[in-house]
Amino acid sequence: MGVRGGSAAIDISASFFKEYLKGPALRIGVDLGGTKIEGILLAESGEQIARERIATPTHSYEAVVEAIAGLVEGLQAKAGGGATVGLGGPGAVSAVTGLIKNSNTLAISGRALPEDLIKRLGCQVRFSNDANCFALSEAVDGAGADYPTVFGVIIGTGTGGGVVIDKKVLTGVNSIGGEWGHNSMPGATEERVCYCGRINCIETYLCGAGFATTYLEAGGEAIKAPEIAARAAAGEALAETVLDTYCRQLARALAGVINLLDPAAIVLGGGVSNIDIIYEKVPQYWADYVFSDSCVTALVKAKYGDSSGVRGAAWLW
Repeated sequence: MGVRGGSAAIDISASFFKEYLKGPALRIGVDLGGTKIEGILLAESGEQIARERIATPTHSYEAVVEAIAGLVEGLQAKAGGGATVGLGGPGAVSAVTGLIKNSNTLAISGRALPEDLIKRLGCQVRFSNDANCFALSEAVDGAGADYPTVFGVIIGTGTGGGVVIDKKVLTGVNSIGGEWGHNSMPGATEERVCYCGRINCIETYLCGAGFATTYLEAGGEAIKAPEIAARAAAGEALAETVLDTYCRQLARALAGVINLLDPAAIVLGGGVSNIDIIYEKVPQYWADYVFSDSCVTALVKAKYGDSSGVRGAAWLW
C-alpha cells in the first residue's frame, strides 16, 4: 500500500500514522549526497534543534539504506519519537516502476529507496529530488519566502531546479518538474556531451565544470569556477569576458523558465551562485529574451546555502 511519484509517501496504516503524529510538530530532514549524508531536526517554527553529518557509504546500496536509517534513528531519539521524516536525494521516483531514476548516485539508481527505508524504520518517509528540496526550503522560510511562486536553481556540480507554488513542490506527472538543466542550451554553437547522453544540455554550460570548460576553451588555464571569478574581479580580461558570456548564457536559459512559468522569484544556490555579479548582470541580459515589456521576476541568492537541501527535506511535511 503506497503512493508512487516524485515525492513519495507510503503509508504503513492510517491508525499508525495518526498515532505517529501525536505530540510536537517536529520534522527530520535528510539530504543524501555523493560524499555525505546530512540530517537535521527542525521545530515547527523552522528552528534547528539538532544536526548531524556522516560520510556516504559507496560500497553498497544496503549500506546507504542503513546509514540513512541510523541517522534518522539518532534524530528521532532526540525528538522523542514524534518527528516526521523527509529525504532529499539525486533523481526521482519513477511513477511507472516506483524505483529511483535519473540519479547520478549509482548506488540508489533503480532501487526502491523510499519503500526500503519505510520498511527499515517502520514509519513514513517522504522523498523528493534534492533540487526540489532546495527550492522548497528557500520558498518556505528562505530567500523566496515572500513570493508566491519560486523557481529554485542549483548551479554547482550540476544545474538542478525545482518549482514551488504556494509553498508546495510541483513534482509533475513524470516526476521531472523543474529539470531545466536537461533542456538544450539556447544559442549553443558547439557540442558538449552531457552525462545523460544528450548533447548541449544547459548543464554542460552552466554547471561549475561547464564554466571552467568555457574558460579553458577560450585560452585560459584548467582552473575552477571560483578562481575564474576571482581573476575577473582582479581585472583579467579573459576571465571578465568568459564570466560575461556565462551571465548571458544563464540569462537566456532562465528567460525560457520565465516565459514558461513566470515565477515571482528565482533563487540561486550552489557554488557558482556565490559570484555576486551574476545578480546584477543576468536580469539585465534576460530582458532581451523575456516575452514581456518588462520583467519584475526577482533574482536572489539562497538564504540557507548548502543547508537548503536538508531543510527542504524536513519541509516535505
